[in-house]
Amino acid sequence: MSKFMEWVDARFPATKMWEDHLSKYYAPKNFNFLYFFGSLALLVLVNQILTGIWLTMSFEPSAEGAFASVEYIMRDVEYGWMLRYLHSTGASAFFVVVYLHMFRGILYGSYQKPRELVWIFGMMIYLALMAEAFMGYLLPWGQMSYWGAQVIISLFGAIPVIGDDLTQWIRGDYLISGITLNRFFALHVIALPIVILGLVVLHILALHEVGSNNPLGVDIKKNKDENGVPLDGIPFHPYYTVKDIVGVVVFLFVFCAVVFFFPEMGGYFLEKPNFEPANAFKTPDHIAPVWYFTPYYAILRAVPDKLLGVIAMGAAIAVLFVLPWLDRSPVKSMKYKGWMSKVALVLFCISFIILGVLGVLAPTPERTLVSRICTAIYFGYFILMPFYTKLEKTKVVPQRVDG
Repeated sequence: MSKFMEWVDARFPATKMWEDHLSKYYAPKNFNFLYFFGSLALLVLVNQILTGIWLTMSFEPSAEGAFASVEYIMRDVEYGWMLRYLHSTGASAFFVVVYLHMFRGILYGSYQKPRELVWIFGMMIYLALMAEAFMGYLLPWGQMSYWGAQVIISLFGAIPVIGDDLTQWIRGDYLISGITLNRFFALHVIALPIVILGLVVLHILALHEVGSNNPLGVDIKKNKDENGVPLDGIPFHPYYTVKDIVGVVVFLFVFCAVVFFFPEMGGYFLEKPNFEPANAFKTPDHIAPVWYFTPYYAILRAVPDKLLGVIAMGAAIAVLFVLPWLDRSPVKSMKYKGWMSKVALVLFCISFIILGVLGVLAPTPERTLVSRICTAIYFGYFILMPFYTKLEKTKVVPQRVDG
């Protein structure tokens, strides 16, 4: 084996990559359970790719055959029902772990210097993931798939001058049709997975270049022994690879429970109208996107003007990209920040969850009012951040992880 590895290493840096990113990559020794979600996101990505490959073998990307081919997968393909549910549940699981991963980054200031690029690559993954989910949502060609795509794509029509042409270019037709389905299939299966995989590699490379953050926000590179090894660091392998297995096992218990017992999740993972074939002449009673898009959909509906609503929805995502430059706090972790940052984060999380709930429900005057209040809190968190993070009194950060 050693001779074989020598032969490989002379031609490909296999051992060097193993050491740089696993066995000799030193991570802080105080990671908690919130650090499971990065590796879980990678696990779900693998699940989506593998199940997606198998589903494409029996799926027909045409307006005439898409819905019937999904039914064929569910009823006649051996274990096809399980592949479909693994994939559909995996889409929701992906956003669950990504949202928790992002929350951990905000909680511990993992976007601050020198990790700005790590955060930006992560946000690009999030953006590509939303596009991937949207493209895949149309493919079953059910009622909610069709009308959800109709509503979202029509939003581009609000853009002045180029809106109508852009909408037609995205659809590939004057209305949602088989051409739209076919191009969404190509993007969902080929283009966007390549983009996501490339961004994941960049995300990990950027992370390993600057080192991982930790719950205290202490830079472990400042304290090293005579060999240059961080005193408060431990090799990622085997310590965190073994620890991550615990998180994977717990996650798989929950994930498999959903897949085998309630894959539709009461209509939130797989909506009831989507079990009917797409019909351009029959509008569902209430059109709403899948749950992971609903906070932004609620922001869109909270603004009375269509163009301003689209701008607000786009700004709600875009503002996350500039988060590293909005936070002026001298400390990273929320543990050492002042009360204003803590209250702001709690209000932000509550508003985001409420917006997610309201985005699922049909609009009423009362719900619209609550949506507007939560939208103001959402943007207020970012707009006011440069002020309250600079003004508040922070605690002293220890020099060492165990300090």
